[in-house]
Amino acid sequence: MPTTRPTKKAVAPASTAKARPAATKKTIASEPKSRKRTVQEAQRDSDDDEFGDVAIDMASDDEDMDGDVEDDDEDDEVDAFPEEEGQDMSAADLEDDNDEEEDSEGSYMDGDSIVDSQEENEGDEAEEDDIESDFGDLEDDIDPNFGHNLNEPRPVESDYNPIKREYPEIDPEYDSDSSTEENENTVGNIPMHWYDDYPHIGYDIHGKKVMKPATGDELDKFLSTMDDPDSWLSAHNFKEGQDVKLTAEELEIIRRLEGNRIPDADYNPYEDQVEFFTSKTEIMPLSAAPEPKRRFIPSKHEAKRIMKIVRAIREGRIVPRKSGHVPPKPKYYNLWNDAEDKPREEHVMHITAPKMKLPTHDESYNPPAEYLPTEEEIKEWNDMDKEDRPKNYLPQKYNALRNVPGYGQFIQERFERCLDLYLAPRVRKNRLNIDPESLIPKLPSPRDLQPFPTRLAVEYLGHEGRVRSVSVDPSGLWLASGSDDKTVRVWEVATGRCMKTYHLDELVTSVVWGPSKEVAVLAVTCGYKVGLILPEKIFSPELTLHSEEYLKAGFANSATSEVNPKATWKQPTPAEFEQGIRVWVHLQKPVKQVTWHRKGDYFATVAPDANNSAVLIHQLTKHQTQQPFKKTKGAVQRVMFHPTKPMFFVATQRYVRQYNLQRQELVKTMMTGVKWISSLDVHPAGDNLIIGSYDKRLCWFDLDLSSKPYKTLRYHQQAIRSVAYHKRYPLFASCADDGNVQIFHGMVYNDLLQNPLIVPVKILKNVHERIDALGALCVEWHPTQPWLISSGADHTIKLFS
Repeated sequence: MPTTRPTKKAVAPASTAKARPAATKKTIASEPKSRKRTVQEAQRDSDDDEFGDVAIDMASDDEDMDGDVEDDDEDDEVDAFPEEEGQDMSAADLEDDNDEEEDSEGSYMDGDSIVDSQEENEGDEAEEDDIESDFGDLEDDIDPNFGHNLNEPRPVESDYNPIKREYPEIDPEYDSDSSTEENENTVGNIPMHWYDDYPHIGYDIHGKKVMKPATGDELDKFLSTMDDPDSWLSAHNFKEGQDVKLTAEELEIIRRLEGNRIPDADYNPYEDQVEFFTSKTEIMPLSAAPEPKRRFIPSKHEAKRIMKIVRAIREGRIVPRKSGHVPPKPKYYNLWNDAEDKPREEHVMHITAPKMKLPTHDESYNPPAEYLPTEEEIKEWNDMDKEDRPKNYLPQKYNALRNVPGYGQFIQERFERCLDLYLAPRVRKNRLNIDPESLIPKLPSPRDLQPFPTRLAVEYLGHEGRVRSVSVDPSGLWLASGSDDKTVRVWEVATGRCMKTYHLDELVTSVVWGPSKEVAVLAVTCGYKVGLILPEKIFSPELTLHSEEYLKAGFANSATSEVNPKATWKQPTPAEFEQGIRVWVHLQKPVKQVTWHRKGDYFATVAPDANNSAVLIHQLTKHQTQQPFKKTKGAVQRVMFHPTKPMFFVATQRYVRQYNLQRQELVKTMMTGVKWISSLDVHPAGDNLIIGSYDKRLCWFDLDLSSKPYKTLRYHQQAIRSVAYHKRYPLFASCADDGNVQIFHGMVYNDLLQNPLIVPVKILKNVHERIDALGALCVEWHPTQPWLISSGADHTIKLFS
C-alpha cells in the first residue's frame, strides 16, 4: 500500500475554524523564506515522523480538486505545521494568531475577495507599526495560491518554467470549507419588497428562514460612513440585505467603464488580422498559362508548302491580289429591273414562307406493317377526288432502296408549291388568348339574393274564363281579379277564400286598387265603361263611410264643371249600387287598361281604337276628364304615372315616350328595338323601367343612362304578356304564353356610376296551362311581402312565396 504524505493542515480549536483559511494564508505569506527552507530540510532528515492523532480526511473536496496534494514526489515543497516549524512557540503566540484570524473573519466571510481581506489586514498592521501603506502595496501581499498580481503579466507555465502552486490550509475537523459559509438567500429573482413586512429576507437551501441583519437608521449609516474610510468601496446587496465591499477587479471594471474603455483588460481590440484567404500566390507545379513561343516547333511539311508558294510568286505564276481589286461583274442580269439589285428591307407584315412538313413513317420505302393500307382503304382512296384525298400517295413497301422507282408527281408537287409561295397571299393575324369564361360576367349566387318566391303557396279557384288582370290592395290583405266570365272577384290573400263577386255586362280587361289606404276603391274596365267599386263588408265601417263620401263628392262638383264629350260620368242603377258600384265613366271606345296616380285622385285609361283620344286622364273628386294629347303618335298600348315626379309614360307599339305634365313637353323617347310592346312598369325609384313585348323580349331602360335598353333579356319561348316591379324588394318578374314565370333580381344603386345588377334567380315552369295558345296573362307583386301572384288562361290564380 503506497504511503500518502499528509497535506498542509493545522490542528486548531473549533472556535477558530471559521476564520482558518484567511489566517493560515496570512501566516504563510508573512513568514520568511528561511523558515520555509528549514522546514524542508527537517522534513528530508525525518521522513518517517509521525503526526500523532491528526485526523486527515482523504475524501475532502479540496483534495479532490487539487491532485497535486497527493503527489508521491518527495521533492515538492511542503509547508510545515506550526508545531514543526518552531518548538519554541508559546500558547500566547498561538492566541495572537487566533486573534488575527478572528479579526480578518468578518471581511473575508462577508463575500469580500481575498485581496481585499489582505489589504485590510495589512492596513491594521501598518497602523500598529506606524508604517504608511497605500493601494500599491498589494503587489507584494497577493497570495500566489489564489491568483496573480493584477499589475504584472501572469507567468506562462512550461517544462522549463514550472509554477509551484500552494493551497490554503484545510481544517481536518470539517468536511469542507463550505461549512463555514453563512446561509445564503435562495428565494431567486423576485421583488425583494415582498419581504418588507417580514423579519426574514428569504430561505436557505434547507428551507429555513434567513433573518434580516440588523439595520440602523440614517444617522447610524452616516456615522458608519464617517468611521469607515473605505465605505465608498462598498455596495448594498438588496437580496442579502447587507453591504458588500467591491474587490479590486470590480473597482478596475468600474474605472474602465467610467473612462469609456473596454471592461476586460485582457481584451485587445486591435489584434492583427487573420487572413483566412491569403494574398500570397502559391507556387503550383501545374499552370494554365498559354505556352510560350519559344517552345513552338515548326512543321517541316508546312515549310515546304510555303516555300513552294513563295517560288511560284517569284516566278510570276501566282499574282497577289492588289488592294484596289474589283470583283468581276456577273454575266447574267435581271431583265425586269432597271435599277441595281439591292436587298430589300422586310415589310412589317412580311411573313416567311412555311417550311415543308418532314416525311413520316408511312413515306418510307419500307414502312411498318400498321401503316400499309388494306384493299378496302386502297379502293376508297382511288374512288375519292384528288381534292378530297387526305394524302396524295399511298404507302408502299419495297425490299431494298434500289427497287424504289422514280416518283412521278415530284415535278407537279414542286410546281404547286411554287404557286403557293408566290401567288397565295399570307396575312399576319394576331390571335387573342382570351379565356371564354372570363367574358361571362361574374354573377352572385341566387342563394345570396334571397328572399324571392320559389314555391306555390295558395291557389285561387272560382273563375270560369281567362283571368286577364289581378291587383292587390295597399294593405296586402285583399286580392281583386277580373276575368272573361264577366265577373270581378275579391279574394282573401292569406286563405284564398272568395269574399265578393261582382257580375258585369262585358269582359273585364283590367282591375286596379286605388293606391291610397284612406280610400277603398277598385277601378274596373269592362267594354266601353270604367267602374269604381266600393267593396262592402270587407273594410272597416269608418273606412267604408269615408270612401262613400269621397266618391259621392264628385257628383256635386260635376254640375258646375265643363262636360267633356270624350267621357261621361254617370251614377249606377239601384241594382248596381247594391252590388257596390258607385261611379261609371262611359267612353267612346273599348278600354283596355286603367292605372292610378300615386295620390289616388287621378287615373288614366287607354282605349287603343280611339286614335287621338286613346289616352284620357280622369279626376275623381271633380268628375273631370282631360285629353293630354291632341294627336298621338302610333297606337297606344300602355300608360304609367311616374311614382314620384309629374311624369307620364306612354308606350306605343315600338317606342316609349316620357312627358312632363307640368311643362306639357316631351322629355325623352326610348328606342326599344322590339316589334310590339305588350306591357310596361316603372321602378319605384323612378329612374328605371321595363317593358315586355310580343317578340319574347324584356328590355330594361336606365332613364339617366341612355334612350336605348341597358339590358335586353330573352328567356321566354313565347310572347311576354306582363311585367311587374316589386315596390320594396329588388325583384321584378315577367310571364309569357309559354306558361312560365321568370323571376329576376334587379338591384338599383344610389351611386350613379354603378350600373344596375340584374340576375335571373328563379324560373317557375308550367305555372299555367296553355289554352288556345295563351298561358300566363298577368303577374302582380304583394306590396309588402316577396310574394308573386299570377293569373292565366287556365281560369286559375296562384300565389308563390
